[in-house]
Amino acid sequence: MKKILFPTDFSEAATNAFVHALEFAKVVNAELILLHTFEIPVYDSQFFPENYASIYSSIELAQFEMFKDEIPKLKTIAIERNLEDIVIKHRLMDGDLLYNLKNAVEEDHIDFVIMGTTGVSDWTKFFTGSNTNSVISGVEVPVLCVPISAKYKKIKTIGFTTRYRDKDKKELKKVLKIAKKTNAKVKSLYVKTSHSDVSDTTIKEWEKEFAAENIDFLVLPSDEVKETILDFVLYKDIDILTTITHKRSFFESIFDSSFSQKISKQVEIPVLVMHED
Repeated sequence: MKKILFPTDFSEAATNAFVHALEFAKVVNAELILLHTFEIPVYDSQFFPENYASIYSSIELAQFEMFKDEIPKLKTIAIERNLEDIVIKHRLMDGDLLYNLKNAVEEDHIDFVIMGTTGVSDWTKFFTGSNTNSVISGVEVPVLCVPISAKYKKIKTIGFTTRYRDKDKKELKKVLKIAKKTNAKVKSLYVKTSHSDVSDTTIKEWEKEFAAENIDFLVLPSDEVKETILDFVLYKDIDILTTITHKRSFFESIFDSSFSQKISKQVEIPVLVMHED
């Protein structure tokens, strides 16, 4: 059974992402491990000589009580969606989020990380927000990032951006396995700019290799890469967009504030970030 790590602060964004995590766990036959982290503020013991330890104890107790109170709410969501059979485990840890998350990924042999993001109206924040950006670059497993505005719906079409590199094939095969379990179609996109070094022969070889799969390969000639990708998401009814980490800096650059403001209300889908070996 696979394992999904779900970091949560019990916010609205996290609760929305929890629904996606439950449904994704069902698709890939995984258990969920809920991770809640908190940082204890640093106090100078010379100013609190008598109750120094009690301050930390009270903070830890408060976090534990909040954690204990929130868990039943998440279980209720699982029951309402008939997903109460999904195994859910818990981790409550103090310290830095990324540090604890990386440790949890290693110790629990995590296969996926799913997290919510509050970058609702600005995709620049979505891809470059401190927590999301740190997690994507800090762990070596796929990360599903779910904007707060992305309400769960059945996955029918998965978008996959590629540069037709050999190392992209391994990630595409992983996506195709997920697609089969939800009967989804994969639509692969390559934006062929005037400076493209990908040959027609390479493209035809890919089409031949994956001919038996439920996948369409789209090659769209354009030097307007960002607009082309967003049009692809909007007009090809993409439910989840899959990208690979070598494109993270690309996404950071394309979603400038003016452009993201223009499309923010239209593009509300989760993004699955894969990590190349």
